[in-house]
Amino acid sequence: MAERDTPEDWSSARRTQSDEMTRLFKTEQSASRKSGVPITGSNANSVSSKNKSNSKKLTWQSHSKKTIPAKGDSRKLPRWLTSWVLWTFLLAFIPGTIGFMAMAILLKLPSAPNCPSIFWPLASASVRIHCAELAASKETVKDLLQAIDLVKNLPASHPLHSEINRYVEEWSRKVLELADESFQEGKLEEAIEIARKLPKDLSASKLVDGQIDSWKLIWSKATGIYKEAEGEMREQRWNQAFMVSAKLLRLDNRFWASTKYEELNNLIVSAKEDGEKLAQAEGLAKSRNVDQILRAIKLAQSIGKSSYVYQKAQEAIPDFGLKILELAEKKLEQRDADEAIYIAQRIPPISGIEPETTDFISLAEAQRNAWTGTVSGLEAAISSAQQIDSNRPIYQKAQKLIASWQLEIQDVSRLEKARTLASQGTIGNLSAAIAEAKLIPTNNPRGQEARKEINDWASQVQTIEDRPFLDRAEELALFGDTSSLKAAIAEANRIGRGRALYREAQKKIVSWTGKVQQAEDQPYLDQARSLANSGDLNNAINTAKQIRSGRVLSRQAQNDINEWQAEIAARDNWRRAREVALGGTPNALSQAIRLARRVPRGTGLRSDARVAMDRWSQQLLDIARTQGQSDIIRAIETAKLVPQGTQAYGAAQDQIRTWRDFLNPPEPEPQFIEPTIPEPQPETGNTL
Repeated sequence: MAERDTPEDWSSARRTQSDEMTRLFKTEQSASRKSGVPITGSNANSVSSKNKSNSKKLTWQSHSKKTIPAKGDSRKLPRWLTSWVLWTFLLAFIPGTIGFMAMAILLKLPSAPNCPSIFWPLASASVRIHCAELAASKETVKDLLQAIDLVKNLPASHPLHSEINRYVEEWSRKVLELADESFQEGKLEEAIEIARKLPKDLSASKLVDGQIDSWKLIWSKATGIYKEAEGEMREQRWNQAFMVSAKLLRLDNRFWASTKYEELNNLIVSAKEDGEKLAQAEGLAKSRNVDQILRAIKLAQSIGKSSYVYQKAQEAIPDFGLKILELAEKKLEQRDADEAIYIAQRIPPISGIEPETTDFISLAEAQRNAWTGTVSGLEAAISSAQQIDSNRPIYQKAQKLIASWQLEIQDVSRLEKARTLASQGTIGNLSAAIAEAKLIPTNNPRGQEARKEINDWASQVQTIEDRPFLDRAEELALFGDTSSLKAAIAEANRIGRGRALYREAQKKIVSWTGKVQQAEDQPYLDQARSLANSGDLNNAINTAKQIRSGRVLSRQAQNDINEWQAEIAARDNWRRAREVALGGTPNALSQAIRLARRVPRGTGLRSDARVAMDRWSQQLLDIARTQGQSDIIRAIETAKLVPQGTQAYGAAQDQIRTWRDFLNPPEPEPQFIEPTIPEPQPETGNTL
């Protein structure tokens, strides 16, 4: 069978063959019309070949008729026509050529049918199969479906029915594979459209619905994962977004597992960078510094519209602007209107709070005018505040301030009148100023200021009234004697509690009282110290106790009493220690040492007690050594009585260790005795 031309070449590669067959077919038709023999489809080629030879014969015969003259022609034939060589050549050449052409036509294989020009209702099954195979070899959806359509309607009784079914199943499977390839490339709708083009009466069509459902399920899962990752990005949970995106790798779809996965990861990385920018901006905004907050606004503004945190960035910018406005409000609360206005004017328009900023500046300028404290300033403030529209959020605040400033205008007039009166400085004028200022209610805007002025003017009145008493007391105290000091104290006590000069008077009273008490108690303290120096500690203590607690010299007297009582206790312990030591027994000496240790350091008896403790501890050691000659255990107990810190303590501890080693000698180390190996005895043999 000749090599088949592919369907792509039907319009070009077979054009020459088709033209040749058409020409031959027309020639055959004309010959048949002359001969009256019809042409059949199966003998078309052979008839065409015969027509070729017949046409050649007819052409030669006609030529011969033209060249050979009739018998009745009196003209003489040319010499070359009567040459036997010519006729021999012609008789050999013409039949050989005809035979060669006939053999070539018989041996030539029939050409493949021209599929695009076939009239399919009359086409045979073999032609349909052949053209279907040519179409299916292109492996496109259109050609595969065309191949299926060519053969699917052949009757079941056809001999090639089983082969046709095999082809149809194979081509249907390829259509589904191409549909799945489209699905893998991310073209879901195209894949579904391809799959649904399969004829419903094919067995493979039963798989279409299941395959489509599977594709839709995978696509739905992928879309859900993508949206979930986008949600995590919008919440700036980057690790979770990466974990969610990794789920795409487990989907049975190349488009989602590669292209969309990479796209999503790139989006997450980009969004994370923008999120870090936004976090940095939020950190700057927390600094409570205007310049830092302005930097935060610029950072948030730099986040592009395509970013997943763009919406949050846009929401944060007005918040940053409000933070700057809060700083301006704090400055205004501190009555620094100029700085507050300057801060508010630095808020950029991108913040989107221009109406709030404009209202704040208007109200701040009004308050700045009001804080001048003059009637003209208050009137200017009222005029500025009245410009704020009723639909603005701060309208109610402005109205309250206007009402307050209107009351304040009245209060300012009264305060100015009261201050004019108080400037005269007399008790009468000050009292009149106080009365005028009291007309201002406490809850009025200038109420607190009025109360402060009233207190100041009242203090001035009290000072004028009480200053003579304090001056007279100071004059009396200059004499310095007890009587004069007591008189000064009595004069200063005329200034009552709560008066303007009360604290000053009390400070002077305390000073003068201390001088009086010192003058009264110093003789007792001097007498007590004299008695103590003479050794009469008990009378010294009794004399010092006459100084009562709370008086100026009571602290000094109590310190001396404590010292003298400690001296008495030391003497008593030292006396008892010496008495007990006279017993000479180990217990008596140990008790005497304990009593001597009670003598306080810093007293005169401490050095004597130190010498006595060393002597008594040496006696204890001597007694222990004597006992050691007969009773070592008893001697050890006696040596233990030598206290630490005495001169004999080290020797006593050495002696105790010696005696203990004697009582518990160390076990002798086991000696290793090397075993002796007996020398071998010489063997004795019997002599023969």
